[in-house]
Amino acid sequence: MESTFWQRLRVRVYLTLMGLKRRMTLGARGVLIDGDKVYLIRHTYLPGWHFPGGGVEPGETIEASMGREVFEESGYRLTGPAELFGIYHNVLATNRDHVALFVCRKFEKVSAFKTNFEIAEFGWFALDALPPDVSNATQRRIDEIFHGAAKAAEW
Repeated sequence: MESTFWQRLRVRVYLTLMGLKRRMTLGARGVLIDGDKVYLIRHTYLPGWHFPGGGVEPGETIEASMGREVFEESGYRLTGPAELFGIYHNVLATNRDHVALFVCRKFEKVSAFKTNFEIAEFGWFALDALPPDVSNATQRRIDEIFHGAAKAAEW
């Protein structure tokens, strides 16, 4: 799934501004796994389906950031440690962005989640019934985690 010019521009401007502030941006995403299902979200500002996650804020650990973002975008709270699966260089919009990906198998639903200005849709999807417009990066990570594909260095 390809981003439009305006979507890429919007992400590039945002990451550039954050890069001026931080010199490098760091994100964290969580792969919530329940049996043969994964939790995915669809943003209002990007095409495709993605794992929940977002930027690491100053003073936060990467894992704490991922846990916060997962909760904010799902209503699920982690109840056990998450496994760091990989750190990827995200070169889609800038050469300054990295994404830490965690696999999460222990969590509980603590609040109902509703769509909002950032998240247009969300849901649990069986690995053999993923939405047709899953993002390329999300599909590659699913292949790495569940199907033994070689890990890539880039998101």
